[in-house]
Amino acid sequence: MFRCRAGLARALRPPPRGRAHAVLQCHQLRCPSRSLMSSGAPGKAGNNLLLYLIVGGAATGTGVYVYKTLQDSKERYASRLARISRQSQDSEGAAPQETAAPSPHPKVPSHVPFLLIGGGTAAFAAARSIRARDPGARVLIVSEDPALPYMRPPLSKELWFSDDPNVTETLRFKQWNGKERSIYFQPPSFYVPVEDLPSVENGGVAVLPGKKVVHMDVRGNTVKLNDGTQISYDKCLIATGGSPRNLPAIERAGKDVQKRLTLFRKIEDFRRLEKISREVKSITIIGGGFLGSELACALGRRARTRGLEVIQLFPENGNMGKVLPEYLSNWTTEKVRREGVNVLPNAVVKSVSVSGNRLVIKLKDGRKVETDHIVAAVGLEPNVELAKSAGLEVDSDFGGFRVNAELQARSNIWVAGDAACFYDIKLGRRRVEHHDHAVVSGRLAGENMTGAAKPYWHQSMFWSDLGPNVGYEAIGLVDSSLPTVGVFAKATAKDTPKSATEQSGTGIRSESETEAEASEVPISQSSSPMPQVPKQGEDYGKGVIFYLRDKVVVGIVLWNIFNRMPIARKIIKDGEEHEDLNEVAKLFNIHEE
Repeated sequence: MFRCRAGLARALRPPPRGRAHAVLQCHQLRCPSRSLMSSGAPGKAGNNLLLYLIVGGAATGTGVYVYKTLQDSKERYASRLARISRQSQDSEGAAPQETAAPSPHPKVPSHVPFLLIGGGTAAFAAARSIRARDPGARVLIVSEDPALPYMRPPLSKELWFSDDPNVTETLRFKQWNGKERSIYFQPPSFYVPVEDLPSVENGGVAVLPGKKVVHMDVRGNTVKLNDGTQISYDKCLIATGGSPRNLPAIERAGKDVQKRLTLFRKIEDFRRLEKISREVKSITIIGGGFLGSELACALGRRARTRGLEVIQLFPENGNMGKVLPEYLSNWTTEKVRREGVNVLPNAVVKSVSVSGNRLVIKLKDGRKVETDHIVAAVGLEPNVELAKSAGLEVDSDFGGFRVNAELQARSNIWVAGDAACFYDIKLGRRRVEHHDHAVVSGRLAGENMTGAAKPYWHQSMFWSDLGPNVGYEAIGLVDSSLPTVGVFAKATAKDTPKSATEQSGTGIRSESETEAEASEVPISQSSSPMPQVPKQGEDYGKGVIFYLRDKVVVGIVLWNIFNRMPIARKIIKDGEEHEDLNEVAKLFNIHEE
């Protein structure tokens, strides 16, 4: 009887999911076996008959009960099948994550081992670094940008020189070396769907686009998104980057002016400005730094072919006046003018207003500039809003989150990219806003998030191209207020950004030399006099500009000299005084034909 009861209990258990036939099978329910019919003492026929009646009655009652139970289960199962069938028909053609499933994944995981706040270059570099050291890591990138991680430099460089009429949609461009590539670091197939991140085999990298982290609880290891979603983490990277600054005069001008303003930073800004450049007659760029000068040259190319007026104005004496020595800044200004740009140096904006269908920019010296659209390229403000809720320190001099040599702000919180204010063992505390720094600091933060505990010693480089024929690479402190020494030579056909990328095979030049450093720099002593500042009006074909502090080289600009950054990095790292910078300049082979 005990065997029958055990079999009956198993038969009455709920059917396992996905195995409906188990409900209809009851192998344990069979007639009493011979062993059950041989109880009692021999010769006690009456007792045996009584036993048969009892067992038979029990079995009959049990059979009726089981039959009814099985019928009910069969009806419930049929009903469940019909319900699932209806759901499948209703959701046919929908996205896979919305299809009915027995155990659907949540849209956003409630917990992730590695949380990266920000979807730019630094975050992507960190994600790849984490996965390289921990192949099974599960990494979630929360990005305010609606796009997948992409590189920003082409937005103001190569994309503008594309002949593809659909470049704003494809976002593919030809590098100066002629090779084509996408602006995105990786295609969508590289990433794991967010809802699958907790369960996917071998982990992966997922991106949650269009979401912003608005609150951070460092004690509870949780963040809250702008839609109220909460996510807990084990380790977190803050790579929030920065936002374009605006001019106070424009902020005070009102909505009509704001509608005709572009603060250039993202893909959508490129798309919008490219469209505007085809529709208006005049665009004014405010700012004479890297971004402003690159955009001026890019739009100036269209000025010659489409009749577009391009104006660039800034308070300095010349283009990139805060970086380049005055003579080279003046030469650069003339170069930009030759690209078809009306350059107005020493111009400080006093007010902006709307007059008729045009914008009127009033300068402090009384000049007026009429235009149809304004592009403000006046710097970047690091995004540090999370500092308040997280209790993190913001540097009062440079801005950005203050971090230690390992890029840590807390024991399980790191910061990388534009938002990190780090200590440079050679040059002091700094904050850098360049692609190469984002790559290297993001990569190092990722390594340290997986236990590397490595300090940040890297001297990041940056580059700027004024079209395919003039460009420069720089490293260290390049500040025009510092004493400089320039050594120049006649350029050849090989000394252009286009030629440099053809030789290196990469358009993003820091990809090929971001970590490289010369093993040694042999500099012979010479009695040659210190090089003199070139004369005004000379054609600076190619050369090296050394920036000095206390007679030590702290910054180097390589003007139309490429793929020599490891040597420059080594010179700055050594931190030695050099009696003859002519000899140092020879290390860069500037006299090669």
